Amino acid sequence: MDDTHVWVRAARAGDGEAFARLFERIAPALYTWADLRLRPDLRRHLEPGDVVGEVWLRAWRGIADFDPGEVPFRPWLFRVAKNVLYEAGRRAGRAREAGGLGPTTRLFALENLPDDATAISRRLMRDEELVLFGERIRALPDEERRLVLHCGLEGMSRREAAARLGLSVEALTKRWQRLRERLRAAGLPRELILEGGGGSSG
Repeated sequence: MDDTHVWVRAARAGDGEAFARLFERIAPALYTWADLRLRPDLRRHLEPGDVVGEVWLRAWRGIADFDPGEVPFRPWLFRVAKNVLYEAGRRAGRAREAGGLGPTTRLFALENLPDDATAISRRLMRDEELVLFGERIRALPDEERRLVLHCGLEGMSRREAAARLGLSVEALTKRWQRLRERLRAAGLPRELILEGGGGSSG
């Protein structure tokens, strides 16, 4: 039984344990997404685990304003993640212009990160299955890699993903179904790939 809506309701009311359960369920996909999306110039100053930690902090601060009637929790969380990467790029650019982006500069301080979030990030960094998954996805052609990012990890609607890729909804649905079955046949982690793939068409 999917109890996501129960945890969402509790988290919005301030229940930190419910939020941790919600986050932990999506954290492997979030870590993999960050690992695939981080540009080489940012990777020296921001690790996928840092992204997971920063997303935790921002999502927890914003969970009370999250409206599950507007967007499901997973796509909402990835919106937060995209903002984190966007801000990281801007911070890095400003630091370079000011001559202050040294080899040890970190783009996010991650102060007051809860123990649960730290434990999740550390566990994900040691997960060899995630490393293998990332390597397999990097080796895919560009369109298939973007299908995994948008449909499998972010939970983007089929309509939005189709628009991003310049495909019809029908074409995207068929391509994603075929790709998802190939990835599962290769033994890649099932929990990383959304069962429905791409959510609803709306």
